[in-house]
Amino acid sequence: MKNGGWTVIQHRLDGSENFYRIWSDYVCGFGNISGEYWLGLENIYRLTTNDSSLRIEMEAFEDVSPTHAYAQYDTFRVDDEDSSFRLHVKGFSGNCGDSLSYHDGNMFSTKDRDNDVWSDNCAQRFGGAWWYKACHYSNLNGLYLSGNHSSPANGITWYFCWGRHYSIRRVVMKVKRNFP
Repeated sequence: MKNGGWTVIQHRLDGSENFYRIWSDYVCGFGNISGEYWLGLENIYRLTTNDSSLRIEMEAFEDVSPTHAYAQYDTFRVDDEDSSFRLHVKGFSGNCGDSLSYHDGNMFSTKDRDNDVWSDNCAQRFGGAWWYKACHYSNLNGLYLSGNHSSPANGITWYFCWGRHYSIRRVVMKVKRNFP
């Protein structure tokens, strides 16, 4: 971060890590840095206390177009645990549609900590953990499914590119400090 580089906060690539986890796992982080992992909400909060950007790089299976997409946000911040790691995101650019700004201002939810605004639990309903609202247009911590599937929005989804019935193959979320 000191030299303006990107820090990877989430990596999905093959379904080898279970992302349908409880609150404490998401706070502390889990997985293996050489494979699939989540850096941890506490670490993400600390990384984004200064003005930061977010870049999301996604890869679909070969059966759809585009097979590669990205989304970048000029402003990305996550509040502390007392605020349930509320998301702040603005300034979208990318090649596949903005599926994250809908979640701006929402708290993080897991299967055992329901912080969304829906009358039910979005994390339980969609098999993930995310900054759900009621419920989502992106679900990058959803179930690892292979491409097209019949369960709407349960997979690793980016709605404004591939819709609700498509789970992408790979995703990397990374943060970079913005320097004046």
